Amino acid sequence: MDAKRSHGGDWAGYAAQYGHAPLDFSANISPLGVPDGVRAAICAAAETADRYPDPECRALRAAIARHEGVPMEQILCGNGAADLIFRVAQAVRPRRALVTAPSFTEYEAALASVGCTVTRWPLDAAFRLGEDVLEAITPETDVVFLSQPNNPSGVGVARTLLARVARRCARMDCLLVLDECFIDFLDEPEAASMIRRLNEFPQLLILRAFTKFYALAGVRLGYALCANEALLCRLGAIAQPWSVSSLAAAAGVAALEEDAYAGHLRALIARERPWLKAQLQSLGLFVAEGEANFLLFRSPCALDEPLRERGILLRCCADFAALDETWYRTAVRTREENGRLVAAIREVLQ
Repeated sequence: MDAKRSHGGDWAGYAAQYGHAPLDFSANISPLGVPDGVRAAICAAAETADRYPDPECRALRAAIARHEGVPMEQILCGNGAADLIFRVAQAVRPRRALVTAPSFTEYEAALASVGCTVTRWPLDAAFRLGEDVLEAITPETDVVFLSQPNNPSGVGVARTLLARVARRCARMDCLLVLDECFIDFLDEPEAASMIRRLNEFPQLLILRAFTKFYALAGVRLGYALCANEALLCRLGAIAQPWSVSSLAAAAGVAALEEDAYAGHLRALIARERPWLKAQLQSLGLFVAEGEANFLLFRSPCALDEPLRERGILLRCCADFAALDETWYRTAVRTREENGRLVAAIREVLQ
C-alpha cells in the first residue's frame, strides 16, 4: 500500500492476521456505534434495493437543508467526503494549491491526481494556523484546503481568522475548501462553522460527512455546501452515476433525526477527551490541545506494532506532512476502552 494513501481503521487486515477484531483507536469513529434509528432505516431501505437510487438525492438533500438551514440548491451529496475532495480537484483542475502541514492526506492525493503544485503551509508548535497564512494566498493560488478542526491535531482555526482567509480568497479569486467533517465534535460547532456565511462567500465550499459522528464509515456518505451553484453543477457532472446508494441516502435522512444520540455522544466526548489527555500526559507524553474526538500525541518509542500485538490499533502519523514516526493519533472512546489503551501504552513504555 502507498504510505501516502494509508489510513486508520484497517480492522479487516488485523482480523485477517490475528483471527479476531481489534480495539480500534486508529479511526475517529463514534464509540456509540450506528444509531438504532439509522440501523432501522437501512434495513427498511433494503426493501427497495432492486431499484436505482435517486440520482438527485432529493429526500436526503431536503433533510440536510432543514438541518443546516440552507437551500437544497446549495447542497451536493457524494460517496463520502473523500469522493467530493477528488471531485473538486477534477472539476477545478487547479495549478497551484495551498494546504496546511499537517493536514488530511487526501487533499494532496487529490491535487496530485491532476498535477497540481502544492504549497504546504506550516502550523505553529501548538498546531494553530497563524495570520501570516493570508500573505501566502496570492493571485497564483487556485485553491486553499483548510479543516475545521484540523486532522490530525484536532485544533480548530480561530473564527476571525477563518473569515479573513475567506475574504482574502475572494479578493484573489481563489476557491476555499473548508473541511468541517469533525466540527460536530467541537464544544460550539455552530459558532465554529462557516455555513451561515455561504452567501457572503460564493467561493467557499464546505465539506461535511456522516462518517465519524454517526459511525457510518462503511456506508460512505458526505455532502458539500456552496452558494456557487454553477460550481456544484460541475462537481455533480463528473460524479459516477448513482454515487450515493439508496441505503446510504436513507441512513443520512435518519441520522439527522438522532438528536438524543448526538447529545449523548457530545457529552461522552466532552467527558472522555480531557480524561484521556490527562492520562497520556501522566505517562510523560506530549499531547496537542485537540478539540475533537481524537488526540495527537508524541511518544519516545514505537507504539503501533507493540499495541497491535496487544489487540489495539493506533494511528501512526508518519505519513502526515510535518510529522514523523514519533507522532500518534488516538480516537477518544468509552472510559473502559480508553483505560485499556492507557494501560497498554504504560506497559509498552515501561
